[in-house]
Amino acid sequence: MNKAKIYSPAKTSMQSGKSKLEKWILEFDREDLEKDFIMGWNSSSDTKKQIKIVFESKDEAIAYANKKNILYSIIEPNKRKIIIKSYADNFLKN
Repeated sequence: MNKAKIYSPAKTSMQSGKSKLEKWILEFDREDLEKDFIMGWNSSSDTKKQIKIVFESKDEAIAYANKKNILYSIIEPNKRKIIIKSYADNFLKN
């Protein structure tokens, strides 16, 4: 049975905006990893781990997983904590 995770990607350190944070990704779990005996690299004959499907909403991703009989787990995004302070607050003594 196929297993996958559904998540919203985190903002990278190079982003200042939030435009790509509204997308949801369905990504298959990695299975059957093997070590290459010469180089020691991880390898697999399973190509599903290379697939990432992008959806506009979490509901669309869930509907797709249910339609294709994919077991899934949902990883909810963490909420950002915005601390509003002024430049002068950097010089206050606690």
